Amino acid sequence: MSEWRQPAAWLSDMDGVLVHEQHALEGAAKFLARLTERDVPFMVFTNNSIFTRRDLSARLQRSGIEVPADRIWTSAVATAEFLDDQAPDASAFAVGEAGLTTALHEIGYVLTDTNPDYVVLGETRTYSFEAITTAIRLVDHGARFIATNPDPSGPGPDGIIPATGSVAALITKATGVEPYFVGKPNTLMMRAALNRLGAHSETTAIIGDRMDTDIICGLEAGMQTVLVLTGSTKRQEVDRFPFRPTRIEESVEALVDEV
Repeated sequence: MSEWRQPAAWLSDMDGVLVHEQHALEGAAKFLARLTERDVPFMVFTNNSIFTRRDLSARLQRSGIEVPADRIWTSAVATAEFLDDQAPDASAFAVGEAGLTTALHEIGYVLTDTNPDYVVLGETRTYSFEAITTAIRLVDHGARFIATNPDPSGPGPDGIIPATGSVAALITKATGVEPYFVGKPNTLMMRAALNRLGAHSETTAIIGDRMDTDIICGLEAGMQTVLVLTGSTKRQEVDRFPFRPTRIEESVEALVDEV
């Protein structure tokens, strides 16, 4: 692994790094408090597009973690920013929840099922056959297909549940059209967060719990990477990957004294 350089800014994944099932993980509140106290730029990111940034800020606060809404970067916000850059003031048929629809409204998009420019697929716990059928027909008739993230599954109280990537695959199978995924591991999401912070990739570190999304995303964006073992990837699994994080730590608590 390469030599560690003191970061001037930090990006941190949310689930598996800061919280697990809405419970704060070891050192998370202390680490973010230290960043805030010392005025170190940081952004908390998540592929979850269900909740708005204000919702996520409130949920983190209930876990004992203070993160202002403007320091949270979701795949829904990244998707909306991408669309605003590609086709300002256009229209979309959105399959998702408040996090996605709010982000699209905030950039001035019209949400419609009548000849939209885009079909935008996000996360939801209540996918309906009717909405998916509408999405398939619109894509088949020429709407461009965007998805917030490629995650095939996510954690649920009783085990894994299908996520955006799985539903995107269903639409692709029916139409033959592949979506453009904005969320991680696409580096677009991380670069947009860096731009919002005014930070540079060479002086920023990213903290994640997944080698196949967080760490590869940070690596390809040119950042230092820290894998914490409080989430998906276990220590014995790291060697299966053809790339390495800059550091491996048991939890984010190991980074408190780095700030």
